[in-house]
Amino acid sequence: MSETADLYQAIIMDRTKNPRHAGKPPHFNREGHGDNPMCGDRIHVYVADDGTQVHHESRGCAIMIASAELMADAVAGLTADAIAERRKAFEAMVTTGTTNPTLGDLNALSGVSEYRSRIRCATLPWSALTAALEGAK
Repeated sequence: MSETADLYQAIIMDRTKNPRHAGKPPHFNREGHGDNPMCGDRIHVYVADDGTQVHHESRGCAIMIASAELMADAVAGLTADAIAERRKAFEAMVTTGTTNPTLGDLNALSGVSEYRSRIRCATLPWSALTAALEGAK
């Protein structure tokens, strides 16, 4: 395994074992839900009132939980349009495996492209976030 792959693996495992954005926040005005019936992943995303924080309640595989964690970091404080652009870049990365410097630690999930069935695990949090942004609590 290369140094980069080792680093990416370490990021995924750290964010899965030590989540920083897990749990329902005390204040939020938007929420969205996502399910992956193929593997049992489930997520509920909460967007704080001021849009600067995203939290999640997740049950599922390490890829989905790490994706939710890294997504929460990557979108904090962004506008809905900027989040949509970030999602588009993320989905291109997990589909092609081509890293993108604008995605930062999200690049840790670039290896998902080698496992087509896991792409849905990585993109599920983003679908729930989009649902949250499109509707109110």
